Amino acid sequence: MGKLNKMIIAMIIIIAVLLAILSAVIIYSPTKQESAKTEKKIETKVSDETILDECTDEYNEIEEEIISTNSEQEKISPNCKIILKKYYKKCKDEINEYIKVPDNLVNATEEKLQNYYKDWEIKEFSSNQIILYKEFEGGCGEHYILKDEEGKVVIYKISEKGEEVLYEKTEISTDYLPEKDKNAIQQGLKINVKEKLNELIESYE
Repeated sequence: MGKLNKMIIAMIIIIAVLLAILSAVIIYSPTKQESAKTEKKIETKVSDETILDECTDEYNEIEEEIISTNSEQEKISPNCKIILKKYYKKCKDEINEYIKVPDNLVNATEEKLQNYYKDWEIKEFSSNQIILYKEFEGGCGEHYILKDEEGKVVIYKISEKGEEVLYEKTEISTDYLPEKDKNAIQQGLKINVKEKLNELIESYE
């Protein structure tokens, strides 16, 4: 009977030890899993923050590049000279017209200028000078002929139909002109483009 009691007591102790070990394993496992999940969450968060920082830096660099490029673009100054080159196919004359910069184009870029003069080709662009070019189908309407009438230089304008229309009677005496010019005017000296006409008259005065 004493031996049986000892065996029962031994079995109870073994069972108690096994239960204790099993409880420890059950308690430890969830804690470890939760710890692993927590570590994973922390790593993910750190990774996300790193990616966000890299994207932000890249965006800032692109933005700085755009601002820098825009600030380096040449712009039209208030004193800029604009030359409109007009080519007329019918008479094959090219006329230059000089204009002031419109107020809304001061400090404008080349792109804005092109939008303003959509039908013109930009031949030259700088802050101080702009050259625009355009072709026209008709004639320029700036054809003249100089004649000698009563010893004075008289200017006629030639119309699209070829008719001579009185343009100006000058006080320039043909007697004091160089012999070559005097003979040319007596026969009828043709001048194309008003700009050239003005230059010639100024040289005679």
